[in-house]
Amino acid sequence: MTSEKRGTFGQVGIWSSALHGSRTDDAGRGAIAEAVAELEELKYGTLWIGGSPSVGDAAAVVAATRTVTVATGILSIWDHSAEAVAKHVAAIDGSARGRFVLGLGVSHGPMVPRYEKPYSAMVAYLDALDAATPPVDSGHRVLAALGPRMLKLATDRAQGAHPYLVTAEHTAEARTALGPDALLAPELSVVLDNDIDRARTTARNMLAMYLGLPNYTDNLVRLGFAESDFHGGGSTRLLDALFALGDTARVRARTREYLDAGADHVALQILTAEEGGGGLPRAEWRELAGAFGDDL
Repeated sequence: MTSEKRGTFGQVGIWSSALHGSRTDDAGRGAIAEAVAELEELKYGTLWIGGSPSVGDAAAVVAATRTVTVATGILSIWDHSAEAVAKHVAAIDGSARGRFVLGLGVSHGPMVPRYEKPYSAMVAYLDALDAATPPVDSGHRVLAALGPRMLKLATDRAQGAHPYLVTAEHTAEARTALGPDALLAPELSVVLDNDIDRARTTARNMLAMYLGLPNYTDNLVRLGFAESDFHGGGSTRLLDALFALGDTARVRARTREYLDAGADHVALQILTAEEGGGGLPRAEWRELAGAFGDDL
């Protein structure tokens, strides 16, 4: 990947499942628009709309901003046809469409009744995007990739990969699998709390759901974790490997681990105990932006 393309993502971005305008009312959509405009002013490189968004959710964020890259993280291929996605992407204002990146994923068997042959389904979906009029080309696509086959597909058929719930060690392995030129933009969940026991509780409250999804647990087993690490919302060893827990200095250090392991960009997801891990944690976003400074 060229330095110019890497620059469009920036080193640090924000990942948030609370940026879905379609899941709230007019007041909520107004709050999202204000929040993303501020995130842009804070100089975050990319805004990732998490939690299975639609193109429409991302298009609203594109419309509320001027220069920041906006990505779906991740749109489920089972929820939206490729033809409909291509149509909605084409409807984004032409002057802003270049800032949009379509993040795609195969979701998880327990969440998709018709889940079958996810790799083949993704290949067919990418074929349909290529054949659409107009197409959504590979330079504006990233894939939620964990294992070797999907990482290879992310290299061959997309701009790169956006792995979720991964360690810095996985990032190093993913960089090797992707090669030097593809984008690698892992998500990293953050709990800004100097009480580490309380921070781990917040992290466990978020992690427990994901530990019921085989795609994640199988990947963690490949990384050397055991079934015992998945009990009770996650062992301390697992939490410390997957999360950035503590103050802003700790978050900077953990982010640097991922960058040093080969990531081009790290998408930070802020978890707060008060909001159950969701909401728009604008105070925390400001605090982190101040801590990262020019490194964003």
